[in-house]
Amino acid sequence: MTPEAPLLASQIVVQVCLFLVAAIALFGGALQMYLGQPDTSPRLDNVHRFMAGVYFSTGVISFWAAVTIRQQGTLVYLLALGVFLAGIGRLVSISKVGLPKPATVWLGYLVPELLLPVVIVVAHHGVA
Repeated sequence: MTPEAPLLASQIVVQVCLFLVAAIALFGGALQMYLGQPDTSPRLDNVHRFMAGVYFSTGVISFWAAVTIRQQGTLVYLLALGVFLAGIGRLVSISKVGLPKPATVWLGYLVPELLLPVVIVVAHHGVA
């Protein structure tokens, strides 16, 4: 596909999803880096802020993948896998220690983490 050719509808879907993932990860990563893990041990705060950096960097990578969507292949699938596994991690946490309050907020995080990767994979597979 030439750079001046319009994007396919499936590429636009993937691009929008990746921009959404990027926005969430950049905002969430920066916020969690700033907030840390209040009322906890230095060890847990350290791990929390480290993971916030990983979260933020995933946003940068997702943004870059969205901007360069014409050149992306496997990276899109790997980003979708990462988001999906994050949702699975949230499900494991809920099953082990319960659903944090307010429940609607945490379910509002969980649903896109489980659905967006499916949309991304299906749409990206349509490009190949």
